[in-house]
Amino acid sequence: MRRRTFLVILAVAAVLGLLTGRFALPPPSALATPAVTPGASASSPGNGSPPPEPASGPLTERHLLTAADFKKVGLSERIHVRDRVGDGNYANVACTGERTLGETLGSYDAHFRGLVTSKDTGSDDPTTAAHIGDQVAREVADDAGSRALARNFAERLLLEEVPCQSEPATHWVYGPTHTIDVAADITASWMGAYAGELNTTGTAPRGKEPCGGIAVLRNGSHYGVLEVQACLDTAAMTRIVRAAVTRL
Repeated sequence: MRRRTFLVILAVAAVLGLLTGRFALPPPSALATPAVTPGASASSPGNGSPPPEPASGPLTERHLLTAADFKKVGLSERIHVRDRVGDGNYANVACTGERTLGETLGSYDAHFRGLVTSKDTGSDDPTTAAHIGDQVAREVADDAGSRALARNFAERLLLEEVPCQSEPATHWVYGPTHTIDVAADITASWMGAYAGELNTTGTAPRGKEPCGGIAVLRNGSHYGVLEVQACLDTAAMTRIVRAAVTRL
């Protein structure tokens, strides 16, 4: 009796389903499908923090590297931070022309930061060490006013460094260009520096680690140049440059 009653109920349900179009038997795998909580968003494996948003607006000192960033890559000496705003050299090497940022881009109110291991600084510029061996790094950055202009400035600044990748043998030289893409409109390009004794062919030696280098940074409407005099290898340079462009 129970079996007959069950079959009758099932037959009636099937007929009603055909009439309304709403009856469907669940697929065999449905019972194995986990339920989804309303309002919950799926997350892909390995997702970390959301990518940073491109910067915009006036630049401040908080956008530049700190002494702590260099401590993280193994520099144990005490590092002093020196800041100023204005114009000045941003890449003090002959192959780039030794121009100021104002002469190259028309930017006369950029932020300069020097990281040095001595309190003795240059008489003309407090962001430079009195003795080159005491200079850890030097950063200059500014707001271009728009992402498009910042991209233009960064491209021009990077192209200026290209001649330094080819120098006569025994002269110091920059290595190949490395690119770091943090997020859309947040990118950096850097070149490692190699001493003259490693330059035997007119270009950087293959398979050798750099000793510091230079980076061109772009984050939204902000752009900048970072010179690293400390003898950092590829891994350390990559970490420092990424930190710089992310904060910029």
